[in-house]
Amino acid sequence: MNTIELKNTLPEVFATRDDIHSDIWHQDVSFEKGQLYLVEAGSGTGKSSLCSYIIGYRDDYQGIICFDGKNIRSNRIEDWVTIRKRSLSILFQELRLFPELTAYENVAIKNNLTSFKKKKQIVAWFEELEIADKLDVQVGRMSFGQQQRVAMMRALVQPFDFLLVDEPISHLDEINSRIMADMMMREAQAQGAGVIVTSIGKHMDLNYDKVFRL
Repeated sequence: MNTIELKNTLPEVFATRDDIHSDIWHQDVSFEKGQLYLVEAGSGTGKSSLCSYIIGYRDDYQGIICFDGKNIRSNRIEDWVTIRKRSLSILFQELRLFPELTAYENVAIKNNLTSFKKKKQIVAWFEELEIADKLDVQVGRMSFGQQQRVAMMRALVQPFDFLLVDEPISHLDEINSRIMADMMMREAQAQGAGVIVTSIGKHMDLNYDKVFRL
């Protein structure tokens, strides 16, 4: 996948509003593979909805979203399975981890599907993110900031053309934010992938190719 396009897209819940002033909604927007984007949003402007539309979890929007010129509304279930396994990865704002599983198991459960990383690499990530002592700790017993780091690792254990990260550092301090941003960009650049970062205020300090105001 090389391009994600939004053509006059708008959440249906905003359809009756006439006060939409956005760089994305009701615009023609293109995200290109290999580029780094920041989507800055206010609360209630549809930031997480945007991610859910692109990943195919929701379709309550007007307009068109295309992958390489193909309208994603035509995708079948098997198409989405392949796309989410090989082309698109996401770190959800709410993380969607399994609280009863350990930190390592939450990452491994996805890696078992993709066989993308060796266990040695995953353990090295835990060390880099300074949560190696949490490998065998249930995620439900970890702080939200620690869980964000686990969710990032889970997002990276697959091939992808685009990585969507929804408020990835909301509960991290500056040092851990930088460590996680460096890891994310290293892995994305190794795959030549595009990265779309969303934020409300606090965002990763990176050299973005383009910044959108939602």
